[in-house]
Formats: sequence, structure tokens, C-alpha cells
Amino acid sequence: MRIFLVHHADAVGPDVDSQRPLSSLGRQQAETLAAKLGAAGCVPAAIWHSGKLRARETAETMLRVCSPFAEFKMVRGLRPDDPPEWMRDVLKAETRDVMIVGHMPSLPAIAASLSPAVTQFPLHGALIVERSEAGICSVISSLSP
Repeated sequence: MRIFLVHHADAVGPDVDSQRPLSSLGRQQAETLAAKLGAAGCVPAAIWHSGKLRARETAETMLRVCSPFAEFKMVRGLRPDDPPEWMRDVLKAETRDVMIVGHMPSLPAIAASLSPAVTQFPLHGALIVERSEAGICSVISSLSP
């Protein structure tokens, strides 16, 4: 099973729009990252996002480019201040390849809860984590837009 952890692309500041949609740079970053993930064999069965506009827009790009028939939904546990244990526990029970699109600082914390060897998370990028049948997670790739 593979877990694709994706940090949302660049968003406009709250002074521009309080909902913080992706900036033009962010839209380009999302497209570039989606293409790289697709080239790396990313075809998740589910794409989950935090519900915040910037994460949803990034996730929509991933859906369109990587896996147009994936389950697509907002899930609890991916907001910036959510405890990483919430998502770790959900992912431990999951058997499908899953992409989660979220925020800093929760994504690095989720990654570290899955694999303690994780020390860095790429800004607006992705980590690909593989879980063995024994439940051991290891990072197999790190991608930047």
C-alpha cells in the first residue's frame, strides 16, 4: 500500500482573499507536481483533502491528472492543527493506495508518525510512503513541484 502525502500548492494571502485559493504560481505547482506523481505511478484509489479551499483545489488537480476515478472527499484529521494520530490511525486501517492533501505543520507530523525516519517535508511537494504487509512504513520518494 502506498500513501501519497501532498502539501497544498501556493495560495494567495489572507489579505487578498480570506478563503486563500491557489495563486497562479500555485496552480502551476499543482500541475507540475501532479505530472511528477503520475510519472511515479501514482494512481490512488482515494484522494482526501482537508476541506480548506487551497487543499481542495490542489486535490482536484491531482484527481484530474493522476486518478480521475478515485474516491474524492474531505476528511477529518488533515487541518493544520489536527493531531497527527487521527490520520495515522485511519491510514493504518486502510488497504488502498491513498493520497492526502493537507497543510503544514500537520503533514510532516503525520509522516513522522508513520515513519520516524522522516525529518523533512518538501514545501508544496509530496512524500510517497510505502507500507509493507508487516505494517512498516518507509519513505520511497520525495517530490518538489
